[in-house]
Amino acid sequence: MTSLQLDLKRLFLVALIVMTTSTGLCGVAAAAGPLLLRNPSLSKDKIAFLYADDIWTVPRGGGEAARLTSVGAVTEGPYFSPDGTQVAYSTREHGQVDVYVVNAEGGVPRRLTWEPTGSYAAGWTPDGKDVLFASMHASFSDYFRLFVTHADGTGTPTVLPLPSAETGSFSPDGSTLAYEPILQWEDAWKHYRGGQTKKVWLVNMKSLDLVKVPRENSNDFNPVWEGNSVYFLSDRNGPVSLFRYDTESKAVTQVVDNHGYDLKTVAAGRGGWCMSSLAHCICMISIQKKSRQFRSRFTAS
Repeated sequence: MTSLQLDLKRLFLVALIVMTTSTGLCGVAAAAGPLLLRNPSLSKDKIAFLYADDIWTVPRGGGEAARLTSVGAVTEGPYFSPDGTQVAYSTREHGQVDVYVVNAEGGVPRRLTWEPTGSYAAGWTPDGKDVLFASMHASFSDYFRLFVTHADGTGTPTVLPLPSAETGSFSPDGSTLAYEPILQWEDAWKHYRGGQTKKVWLVNMKSLDLVKVPRENSNDFNPVWEGNSVYFLSDRNGPVSLFRYDTESKAVTQVVDNHGYDLKTVAAGRGGWCMSSLAHCICMISIQKKSRQFRSRFTAS
């Protein structure tokens, strides 16, 4: 397995961030120099991330990163399975984008889809049996729908009963899906406020009752479940920051007061959080509900 040595002395820059801080979330990391690390995912003891269009893993405490794929064409992911033993992703090979699963320790990837319109990994079901992905192959126009397919490669994909959806995240009990219903063609357009602004909706997978996260034409995206709350990224208060939607009180609160670079992705798992920013840094955050403080670690080059 090929290795990329990450200098331990410079791997993590530790900062303590209080909710009322005026410091940009990844500003410290940016000052230390950017790393092109994207799409972090957490397991019990590892972080998986995308670097140079391949997937790498590194211990959560820092150390040597090991390359998990060697195709140089990964487009989506990585996504750790709930038990941390497998990683789902999409890669562009053989002229199309398809979903694959590989053992978290390495090995031969298992191909799960063969759709000519492309299949884009989006996560897992809570039981770890199925991989969630988006595709246009069941659409009559240019919009995505969500599917699940068995991670062991058996059976055929099943489309979820939603007219359109780009990506999503299941609640811990699998009863509710938090998802983005539409695709934004130009998602790099900062503070876009046109007809394709991103939004987060919650749908009960049995009754199909729909709840829309309150917003005023902001871009809300990347929903992640934690308990009875949905955390998501939004530009509603300026730079893209982390917000929380309480499914019981129906209230939206800002979790991270960000005045720096936009956050690009967020992932939760096994007692921690991972986020990547426009500065290409990765930070680990442990949310302490009593003190409302965030102990963060930033990678540095």
